[in-house]
Amino acid sequence: MLEELEDGVYTVEVVLAGGSGRASVVSPCELIVEDQTATARIEWSSSYYDYMIVEYVTYLPVNEEGNSVFEIPVTSLDEPMDVTADTTAMSVPHEIEYTLTFDSASVAGAKTSPTVLPAVIGAVVAVIGGARSCAGRRNRGRERK
Repeated sequence: MLEELEDGVYTVEVVLAGGSGRASVVSPCELIVEDQTATARIEWSSSYYDYMIVEYVTYLPVNEEGNSVFEIPVTSLDEPMDVTADTTAMSVPHEIEYTLTFDSASVAGAKTSPTVLPAVIGAVVAVIGGARSCAGRRNRGRERK
């Protein structure tokens, strides 16, 4: 299923299992697909997660305030994906084993390419800027009469 997704930004339902059951993740989460590589933006219910490990690679939070947010690779849909998350909420940091399961039936979203979107925004800004410039010239001309 991942291979079938075009480049773009989607949402997908994600289920967290493992740990003590006190932590949760926001679902649906953002799923970014670029060059046949999928990345999930996982937001925890706590600000105390300081890193995650996926397939022996350590990922740091992508935010500095609020609940911990990580951008991690998605290796499969519909199958539990093993992750480790380190929490500093206890007296000493603890690595906790979890699984994340991404539901392929829930994948939805505007299939906008993350690399195309900045170009589209730039074009809109250029058009608006040009329109303002023309309007400004028209108004200056009226002032002279």
